[in-house]
Amino acid sequence: MNGDYLELSDVRVSFDGFVAVDGVSMTVLQGDLRFLIGPNGAGKTTLVDAITGLVPATGSATFGATELLGRKVHRIARLGIGRTFQTASVFEELSVLQNLDIAAGAGRGPLTMLRRRTSVPEEVEQVLEVIGLEDLRHRQAGVLAHGQKQWLEIGMLIVQNARVLLLDEPVAGMSAHEREETGQLLRRIGAERTVVVVEHDMDFMRSFATSVTVLHAGKVLSEGTVAQVQADPRVQEVYLGRAAEGVA
Repeated sequence: MNGDYLELSDVRVSFDGFVAVDGVSMTVLQGDLRFLIGPNGAGKTTLVDAITGLVPATGSATFGATELLGRKVHRIARLGIGRTFQTASVFEELSVLQNLDIAAGAGRGPLTMLRRRTSVPEEVEQVLEVIGLEDLRHRQAGVLAHGQKQWLEIGMLIVQNARVLLLDEPVAGMSAHEREETGQLLRRIGAERTVVVVEHDMDFMRSFATSVTVLHAGKVLSEGTVAQVQADPRVQEVYLGRAAEGVA
């Protein structure tokens, strides 16, 4: 098995008696671009919230044999678990380079953070190239296009050495060109990391997913390759009329 992997076993999340995530188990290997799909209310984002410590959960979620459930949010992040939200959270008034520099310095002390940089750290240069923003390094983040902000946020996780990336609808609101660029970016970064993409865009899923987990009512309904999931009658039934245009 290549590298560390994300292992979920019987993960459950309840809110005042309502079971939002109901015994989810799945394994995501390094290099496997896993898409997590399902109707609204299926528990996709709640599952990501559980893995990253935002909501309490029972069961087990391990990465590299380290249990994540029950830890504080910042401790989970330090273990290399990074996530994005549907709205990119970047420092809008700062440049692309400054955003990445701050993220890269998350582990540095305050004195070294205050020192003026005479050069760009090598890891930041590499990430600028990976996310395709090297020519926009001095551009203020707030004026970036929607897709570029998402790429910057992903870059900020990479310079923090995130080994697991949990991306919540990364292509929502993007143009067709931006979606294609984002898919290629996910392929580049996914080769050496464990990546889970929560997604509603079925065309995007079909184009870029290595494997798919379908959630329905908090449970795993189906799992496999895109072709296997599309052919599953249970998935087609859940998506009803949308199956013909979306899933199948």
